[in-house]
Amino acid sequence: MQTTSRTLLPRALLLLGAIALTGAAAMSPANYDVQHKGIADVAADMQAGHVSSAALVRAYLARISAIDHAGPSLHSVIVVNPQAEAEAAASDRRRHSGAAPRPLEGVPILVKDNIETADAMPTTAGSLALANNVTHRDAPLVARLRDAGAIILGKTNLSEWANMRSSASISGWSGVGGLTRNPYALDRSACGSSSGSAVAVAASLAPAAIGTETDGSVTCPASLTGLVGLKPTVGLISRTHVVPISASQDTAGPITRTVADAALLASVLAGRDPEDPATADADRHRPAPLGADGAGALKGVRIGVLRFLAGHHAATDAVFGKALDRLGAAGATLVEIKDGPDLDAISAAEMTVLLSELKSGLDSYLATTPDTVKTRTMADVIAFNEAHHDRELGLFNQDLMVRAQATTGPDDGGYRDALTRSRRMAGVDGLDRIQVQNNLDAMVAPTGGPAWVVDLVNGDHDGGSASTLPAVAGAPHLTVPMGDVDGLPVGLSFIGPRWSEQRLLEFGAAYEAAAGIRQQPHYLPTLPESAAQRSLLRPAG
Repeated sequence: MQTTSRTLLPRALLLLGAIALTGAAAMSPANYDVQHKGIADVAADMQAGHVSSAALVRAYLARISAIDHAGPSLHSVIVVNPQAEAEAAASDRRRHSGAAPRPLEGVPILVKDNIETADAMPTTAGSLALANNVTHRDAPLVARLRDAGAIILGKTNLSEWANMRSSASISGWSGVGGLTRNPYALDRSACGSSSGSAVAVAASLAPAAIGTETDGSVTCPASLTGLVGLKPTVGLISRTHVVPISASQDTAGPITRTVADAALLASVLAGRDPEDPATADADRHRPAPLGADGAGALKGVRIGVLRFLAGHHAATDAVFGKALDRLGAAGATLVEIKDGPDLDAISAAEMTVLLSELKSGLDSYLATTPDTVKTRTMADVIAFNEAHHDRELGLFNQDLMVRAQATTGPDDGGYRDALTRSRRMAGVDGLDRIQVQNNLDAMVAPTGGPAWVVDLVNGDHDGGSASTLPAVAGAPHLTVPMGDVDGLPVGLSFIGPRWSEQRLLEFGAAYEAAAGIRQQPHYLPTLPESAAQRSLLRPAG
């Protein structure tokens, strides 16, 4: 894939891409329109005989070719699985044989390109250093998807090394995949690091995708692209054969169009893995797929309103206010929580933990890669990037990796103290204290502000986020579409104690039913200015 240059795509080309979308559905094989369809939709159509899995795969591949690799060039899919059509045809034969359909029978799913698959696709984490990392092994989470009948359609772009290379990074950019673009406004960020997973689902390149999160990497991209994203309790889903950042915070999670689809994927992905000690209790806490009678799930529940996580963006706060009205109308009791833990102190301790765990985790992972991968340690990765400066370091540096390399890993003197302090501040003295003292069933906050304009000079812009507390505490975090700011989606976060996925999903589904919010992307080159905005940009008089 071509890497991003310092000039955004010409406006005329982007406009052409947006116009070309009108014919994308007609290009789908057998005229099956994949736009705006989730897992439940395509599963029902396959079961009814309206489309086969093989035709469905061809339809998604055609759409990827039409708008991801051409047209608006979203750059959300790094590679497609060359075996996908054959696997889909095998699924069709199984269905026609009369075998009982599996939960995801024939459903195409994309996975983030830091998750290993046993096919011919490499696992690069977006880095050219791992371009030859074809491991021929399925991560346990991928094996669970396959066992449930899913077709692995391909792998999605991400912020390189899951956003742990540079403090000046540009979310959604990788040396392998270039810059992933937000389909709501192509010059806006898709956040990260699961940028491609979110954009691909928002653009109907697959009915669902799997991302990974250390802090915000599932929930932020989902929020900015009008989707549902679940960051589960650390330990619900195996991390084996996933390129690591943090043993204490890493987890995979689904990005979907509906809460019900997220619940279904969570039920498939969850489970104990003997190779990942964090999953020891996962079987006992596996969430179940949602039933059809969950509209009253919010009635009588106590929801804490985390006001200390709002206030970063006035227009987002206004949308949040309307969301609170919907929660109240659905029967929830809202409890105002004005004060929270010291987020700056938590973030500082978290960074100490992440840098130490990155070094040890990445060194251990690289040692297991095939001989075709010449970078065997993080020090080798740093040297590779310097040797390939133009393609890897042309937009931002690798200061986080350099800092991580300077640690002694988990043996670092400050690591254990930082791990204990961050977990206590975010968990016991943070979310746990708030929940217990106020007798709460869940907590809500804005997931974050709307997408910012991609800045190739200064990198990402921090507009506030609800992700850090649940990330550091290892607690579940669900984001669902809340509304929009000038056409840009923003999400509503549901946060709960560890292993409370089932209740959060039920609450999220009830809110989703009450709100009925999800506008579709329009692939605009940039947001149009209103007449009022244009007048304000001119001098007075």
